[in-house]
Amino acid sequence: MRKIRLFCILLALVFILPLAALAREIAPVVSTDWLEKNLSHPKLIMVDIRKVEEYKEGHIPNSINVFYGTWAIKKKGLDNELPEDDDLFDIIGSAGIKNDSVVVVVGKTDATPDLVNAPRVAWTLMYAGVPNVGVLDGGMNKWVKEKKAISTEAVKPKAIEFKGKANKGMFLTKDGVGGRIGKSTIVDTRMPDFYFGVVKLDFVERAGRIQSAVSLPSPWIFIKEGTFKSKEDLEAMASGVIGKDMSKEIIVYCDTGRLCKGWGFVLREVLGYKNVISYDGSSQEWSKDPNLPMVKYSWQCN
Repeated sequence: MRKIRLFCILLALVFILPLAALAREIAPVVSTDWLEKNLSHPKLIMVDIRKVEEYKEGHIPNSINVFYGTWAIKKKGLDNELPEDDDLFDIIGSAGIKNDSVVVVVGKTDATPDLVNAPRVAWTLMYAGVPNVGVLDGGMNKWVKEKKAISTEAVKPKAIEFKGKANKGMFLTKDGVGGRIGKSTIVDTRMPDFYFGVVKLDFVERAGRIQSAVSLPSPWIFIKEGTFKSKEDLEAMASGVIGKDMSKEIIVYCDTGRLCKGWGFVLREVLGYKNVISYDGSSQEWSKDPNLPMVKYSWQCN
């Protein structure tokens, strides 16, 4: 019996404790009231991703400024791509972020790209090995509207050497997506007119969608004031389109890999779907290859 008890203890040390260490310490969507009450949290780092001039005009006290364009770059002719891992780890280390930091990403809610910038940066941090990341619900717009404390004193973080471990499973290449058509649930997170193929952005060569994709637009995650809809509403929208199987493989994409992080973040972190992957190249990359099929003028996913 003693040997059995010892084996159980060792099993817990090997498997259970590491899982507990990775458990979330904060909600994925953080309220302004929660953040106000926790500004002195010893492991809290607030990352303001607005432009530097906006940050200088006023920001949440003790927040640091790392502009969105630092986290999502132009690479190999594609927009909103991940920096190389070494560069990304340097960015995170220069912001003073550790693997066990509690990070709140602060953006703004002026336009649709602004709404999804914070989830995009949060996704990038989680990819790099920082699990405790949340986004501020309503961003600086809501913080200012509620007349909460504002500072104009720029904060210079203490740089560290960040030892990241990239989670390659959070992203998928063009070839990877092609091999999963008809097998995985592919989710087009653009607005319906893009999904249907009646409009496209200038940098996307062909209109339409990836074969077998279903439509679940990221802008519908938010109410008009720029805050997230209730978990119940998000759950109903998601399950109505992709079902309730939390273990199925779900691939999200958009035009450049930015917009899709809205639903990607919600599905993975808020609703608990366990296998959500982002196709970063998205329509910008996919449409350049004439050998890859694109579907137009049909609401059917096949």
